[in-house]
Amino acid sequence: MHLTKPTSPFGSPPATGGGSPRPNDGAARSATNRCESRMRQCRFSGFRTTLRHRLWSAVMVGVAAWNAAAAPVTPGACVLGAEKPTGADGSSVAAVMPVYRAGVGGYHTYRIPALLKTRQGTLLAFCEGRKQNARDHGDIDLLLRRSSDGGRTWSDQQIVYEEGGTASITIGNPCPVQDAQTGTIWLPFCRDNDRVFVTFSNDDGNTWAKPREITDDVKERNWGWFATGPGHGIQLTRGPHAGRLIVPCDCRVGPGRDKWNSFGHSLIVYSDDHGRTWKRGRLTAAGMNECQAVELTDGRLLLSMRNYRGEQRRAFAYSSDGGITWSQPFLHPQVYCPTCQAALHRYRWKPTSILLYSGPAGPGRRNVSLRISTDEGKTWPRTIRVFDGPSAYSDIAVLDDGDVLVLLECGEKSPYESIALVRVPAATVTGDPLRAR
Repeated sequence: MHLTKPTSPFGSPPATGGGSPRPNDGAARSATNRCESRMRQCRFSGFRTTLRHRLWSAVMVGVAAWNAAAAPVTPGACVLGAEKPTGADGSSVAAVMPVYRAGVGGYHTYRIPALLKTRQGTLLAFCEGRKQNARDHGDIDLLLRRSSDGGRTWSDQQIVYEEGGTASITIGNPCPVQDAQTGTIWLPFCRDNDRVFVTFSNDDGNTWAKPREITDDVKERNWGWFATGPGHGIQLTRGPHAGRLIVPCDCRVGPGRDKWNSFGHSLIVYSDDHGRTWKRGRLTAAGMNECQAVELTDGRLLLSMRNYRGEQRRAFAYSSDGGITWSQPFLHPQVYCPTCQAALHRYRWKPTSILLYSGPAGPGRRNVSLRISTDEGKTWPRTIRVFDGPSAYSDIAVLDDGDVLVLLECGEKSPYESIALVRVPAATVTGDPLRAR
């Protein structure tokens, strides 16, 4: 069985209802008036007139926080609020700015965000566009929006890949990674959480090559579910495996669709030849699921995993051989995590190593927060609240000025009302305004 060729894999992106970005008029009042107008048009599930006055005060603060009271408003976007920080210096995170909104642009729901900052500084925000409903399987397309100004404005959404028109075919689980040596952006993804494909872009994410199937290279025939990411991959920079492209994945081995505690595993898929061929590492112990990886200063890998072992804590494991094998997973007592995806990202190597983790701080899928480690993930003592309310999956990128971007699922009554972007100032992350990076 082969994939049906998409009607127009590199053609014009579909209309989204958002239009082209409007120029910045430099007036904060004009900007807030535009946002108020957009706010009335929002179609988030659960938005009601009774929320309007509470949101208006948040918009006033949010616009100022995003770009010194004169930020352009992304067409079709609606500022949900500016969150109270818990950073050591008391500085505020920026407004929550939706990138994808449920019911807008031809899709019922947008889920499973992945965020990549390219070598040219462009932001690529991937997700699954779910046509008919919010369920994990159905008519689902792989989508992308691009930003060349740090997330203040966004291109129209484009379809990276879809199959079968309105057929119930699931294309998703994006996990982009850029090769720093060649500049190629690789994008592994899955079809029906069974077959695995990879596409690539050599023009900063504007166009994408015809996908190539790699299922037989990375998945055993007796495995059931398989998923790439979600989130972003990494490229190793040190040690004997420097240059290796790493794509975090998960799979189910054995019978039983929901028996993740017994048959679920994390693993990585990797390439040592700049994406020409792909292989898989060995599986972690059972009970693991969606994961992300980060390279440590000593050359080891740290894997952060969703776990099904009955405790609401994040699971971690180490690899000393570039992701081929993993230590026994352990649940970190400081890192709360419901059964949910979470992001892991290196902020900087020096003068002090800083790792970032984002995930729901609870209870349940609520209150996505950044956690900060300055000892290579041994402890996570600092927390910065990113969103106050229902929120779930997320991904992280770091801008050249040291500000942190969190792309997350969030909403007023459900986490799945939008995929939005939050910008956290560098000084809030480092606690030292003079040493942002």
